[in-house]
Amino acid sequence: MDRLLEYVSHHPGLAAATALVAALVLVYELRARADSKVTVTPQELIRLMNQGALVIDLRPSEQYQAGHLNGARQMSGEQLLKAAETLKKYREKPVVVYDEAGSLGGAAVRQLSAQGFTQPFALRGGLAAWRADNLPVARA
Repeated sequence: MDRLLEYVSHHPGLAAATALVAALVLVYELRARADSKVTVTPQELIRLMNQGALVIDLRPSEQYQAGHLNGARQMSGEQLLKAAETLKKYREKPVVVYDEAGSLGGAAVRQLSAQGFTQPFALRGGLAAWRADNLPVARA
């Protein structure tokens, strides 16, 4: 312990940089852990769909009609803000949202949580991850 204190006293810049890097790694790991609790992989989504989860497509209707997950409902951002009223029966059930690349999922999950939904999730990687796993896409 004495040698550590001696090192820190002789090299304060290196000690500060090490502490900063350690703090950044800690923050990154905590955020990754929090994200993993609200996102699901395509395989986990299939399991949730088999258990009766509601799947919501956040893409525009043109993209939805070109191809979407089987059984998914298309909702715009404005409709998602009023989801508590229109989707009352799904408040206690899993609700999974997705877009093309997964970039809107986190915000949608936060919005659903704020409205009282207990199990909101986002598809990690969006529809692109679903297609990358060669999973089927329904057409309107």
